[in-house]
Amino acid sequence: TKSSPKSNTLSPSFGGIFDWDNAHARIQTLNQAAEAPDFWDDAQKAQALMQERTTLSQKVNTVTDFGSRLEEATLLIEMGESENDAETVQEGEAAIFALQKDVNKAQLESLLSDEADGCSAFLEIHAGAGGTEAQDWAEMLSRMYLRWCEDRGYKAALMQEVPGEEAGIKSITFEITGEKAYGWLKTESGVHRLVRISPFDSNAKRHTSFASVWVYPVIDDSIDIEILDKDLRIDTYRASGAGGQHVNKTDSAIRITHIPTGIVVQCQNDRSQHRNRAQAYTMLRARLYEHELQKKQEAAQTQADSKTAIGWGHQIRSYVLHPYQMVKDLRTGVEKGNAQGVLDGKIDDFLEAALSHRLGQ
Repeated sequence: TKSSPKSNTLSPSFGGIFDWDNAHARIQTLNQAAEAPDFWDDAQKAQALMQERTTLSQKVNTVTDFGSRLEEATLLIEMGESENDAETVQEGEAAIFALQKDVNKAQLESLLSDEADGCSAFLEIHAGAGGTEAQDWAEMLSRMYLRWCEDRGYKAALMQEVPGEEAGIKSITFEITGEKAYGWLKTESGVHRLVRISPFDSNAKRHTSFASVWVYPVIDDSIDIEILDKDLRIDTYRASGAGGQHVNKTDSAIRITHIPTGIVVQCQNDRSQHRNRAQAYTMLRARLYEHELQKKQEAAQTQADSKTAIGWGHQIRSYVLHPYQMVKDLRTGVEKGNAQGVLDGKIDDFLEAALSHRLGQ
């Protein structure tokens, strides 16, 4: 299926299937529009169009790069064969295999077409039972996701953080901004298990810690979510953690409880109570949307053996640092021996396998 946006139309074309034939023409149209004197009069529309231009340009560059890499690898193999140079042939073949992996990843990304897959994401991490051990593990997970965001060029803004008493964090929430951030991260929701020698145990005993991750999309006004004032309880409190003298003097942090579902969101990243309230409300809309998605998924997949419920006690991945190093996804069976690399944000193989697993159901 191909979409053919008219050259004189400036409405964003997100969500459609990438059309190589028209992509260059669309980029040229957007470039011309950006040069208009009144382009930024409507800032929201202008930003959406600039984002569309960036997205299209990235896709064009990706396809162009694939073509160049294929041509170079093919030339290497042909040159190696003509000169009877096995090492050059192997180099070309290795380049082909690497290209195939990147093409498969791009193809997988193109299949992220659910309503919210293109959205940015909120990512929450909560320490499980176990005090300092679990809170340290929650902080390790937050660092892992921040490193992953850096590698992909995504931005992560802190929404709220509750520090642990001695170390680590009790809970933390980030807003992760980037194309298809929710689509890529949505399979990370669940319980993550850590096995290691505790740095907080003077007897150097092995400990098992748990932390839960919850990912939900940042939705816009085009998705209708009904929230009744009578269903909300809004509390203000003083922000915790670092932030200067101000956070200890005013009740600027906001907590909103949606009574019918029990969903709780909180925001303390801004000094303004008004802005924190607006952000918390946005987070609540996103959580309610994800809540409805989850209900539909559970209803549709009750009999599926591979179904993953989002909730406490449902482990999706184990990170073992002792007596050996291994990270294993319990849904797909993907394993990595380089546990430290995973904790440094190298989680793409897990994300791709989980998405392929879900899309293949």
